[in-house]
Amino acid sequence: MANYLDDDQRNALAVLRRTWTWRSEWPTWLLIAVIYGGWFGVALHARRLGLPIALGVLVVLSAWYMSLQHELLHGHPTRSPLINALIGIAPLAVWFPYGIYRESHLRHHDDPLLTHPGLDPESFFVAPRAWQQNGRVMRALLTVRNTFVGRIVIGPAFSIAALVSDATDKITRGDLSDVPVWIIHGVTLTAIVHWLDTRCGIAPWLFIGVVGYGALALGSVRSFHEHRAADAHEHRSVINEAALPWRLLFLNNNYHVVHHDLPHVPWFALRKVYEASRQQYIERSGGFLVKGYSEWLRLYAFTPVAPPVHGDLSGLIQRNPPASDNRAFTMR
Repeated sequence: MANYLDDDQRNALAVLRRTWTWRSEWPTWLLIAVIYGGWFGVALHARRLGLPIALGVLVVLSAWYMSLQHELLHGHPTRSPLINALIGIAPLAVWFPYGIYRESHLRHHDDPLLTHPGLDPESFFVAPRAWQQNGRVMRALLTVRNTFVGRIVIGPAFSIAALVSDATDKITRGDLSDVPVWIIHGVTLTAIVHWLDTRCGIAPWLFIGVVGYGALALGSVRSFHEHRAADAHEHRSVINEAALPWRLLFLNNNYHVVHHDLPHVPWFALRKVYEASRQQYIERSGGFLVKGYSEWLRLYAFTPVAPPVHGDLSGLIQRNPPASDNRAFTMR
């Protein structure tokens, strides 16, 4: 649901929606062509480029592809979920089936539940009971995960573990609704792995372990403290005034409070919407403003940005009982 700052903003966005750029979404179509063309072009020329360079570029392109998948699930560039799913179904970033990611991320957009473990599937906090049940090693890992370096290095491992754990739990409970999604993902991933190995000289372990894990690690830069625990849910989403390369890689999702307020706004319009109402958004976020990802690195490279344990959940859990409140993992 859209949350407009005021009627002026609502009217301004209505005008933007009638423009050729917005109606055609040509920037997103161009983005699709660049990412797919770049990814397969680099893979085909991996031997000529050399594996270190090819793998490094594929990591960046796969992380960029994940940002594209985020646009697709929010209804861009078409209004058809099926067409958008077909565009985003290729496992170029290995780990997350598009359908699983779509369902999980849309649940994450229930803003009153943001950051609450067991309720927000993208929370990087754990419930007090989970903290008490975990041993010293897991507690240490959860603390390290809340540092900038830790989020990049071990954050993807937590995300992969959460993915496997959730899939296993569903099957154990007799819920087979995700099985078709996993079958499609497995078939397409097998095909890509085989093609990369036989045609491009990229071994399966390099694609899965280096490209797949590396893309998740690069994407973890954006998600580092993207949401904080706060009483008012509008204060929980960050504004990160990142440099152009990061904005392009993350498709302006660094203006995260704007995205959560207006999830229907396409990536190429987010910055314009933010700059038109910058001071209002800073106030709306409760001053949750960061001057680029280098600020996170400088302040929290090896220092936890927040305690891993979330605060009191009792009232919220009574109203919205989670499927599980003792997980130590999070989706991407």
